[in-house]
Amino acid sequence: MTTNTPLSSDVADLADEAMDEGSPACVLVFNASDPSGAGGLTADISTIASVGGHPIAVVTGAYARDTAEIFAHFGFDDEAVTEQARAVLEDLPVQAIKVGFVGSPENISAIAEITTDYDEVPVIAYMPNLSWWQDDLIDQYLDAFRELLLPQTSVLVGNHSTLWRWLLPDWKSDRSPTARDIARAAAEMGVPYTLVTGIPLPEQFVENVLASPQTVLGSVKFELFDATFSGAGDTLSAALTALVASGNDLGEATSEALSYLDRCLDAGFRPGMGHIIPDRMFWAQPDDEDDDEDEPLDETLAIKGFVMPPHDTKH
Repeated sequence: MTTNTPLSSDVADLADEAMDEGSPACVLVFNASDPSGAGGLTADISTIASVGGHPIAVVTGAYARDTAEIFAHFGFDDEAVTEQARAVLEDLPVQAIKVGFVGSPENISAIAEITTDYDEVPVIAYMPNLSWWQDDLIDQYLDAFRELLLPQTSVLVGNHSTLWRWLLPDWKSDRSPTARDIARAAAEMGVPYTLVTGIPLPEQFVENVLASPQTVLGSVKFELFDATFSGAGDTLSAALTALVASGNDLGEATSEALSYLDRCLDAGFRPGMGHIIPDRMFWAQPDDEDDDEDEPLDETLAIKGFVMPPHDTKH
């Protein structure tokens, strides 16, 4: 991998010092803001914090969406993305980088330049389903991602059908491509590892496989939930990035990230009229049994019946 400005020894020393002191691992994320809380930066921030990392969130744009569908995306220009990232990279010891949906080929180019400059930092790239977008924009985005960012990517994460359509568009076989087939296609652009999710299996099961072009490194099978979720892919890729940043090897980090996602989905909730959202803070929810046993710690905490009045600002 070529580099214009290698990771400085000062930054590397800061990273080592932060890990030695037991500080949370710093995880840099490029993604779009999602006001619904289903995915995007909201998912990344809550996931990274939930698994013990410190999220450093660079906004690349914003969705107009609810929990059911995406209506539009408004992108930041590449200069705004670059200035956000450079500012934090000069200050904080980043241990891993996640790239989600960044909105434009120009932003992809800017991020690729940054990841090249910090080539000692692993990059986990997540490719979501872009079928909500315009066909010409999808093609431009995928072409730029393939040419500019995949060569910088340590682990590519994506759903089986999404990666199949993108990386193997001319697949002719009657059988579906395996995770290794997809990993081989990704490796042609320099990606050493690919995590393929949602591979269909009989009897309502799916398989998630970490593969290299040479072999399957690990797989986990889950039973399908009888529900439609939003934000699962961002949750998984953010958890994987944070766990890698915290010093776990890739196999262990993948296993833990998949287990974490499974528990998030199991505790998922439906806050609106759309899809179910993973509960990324499932571990923080009180048990029902504990609720009955809790007593106020102080009389000042036992005040009940306070009603927040409506704001009545006159215009």
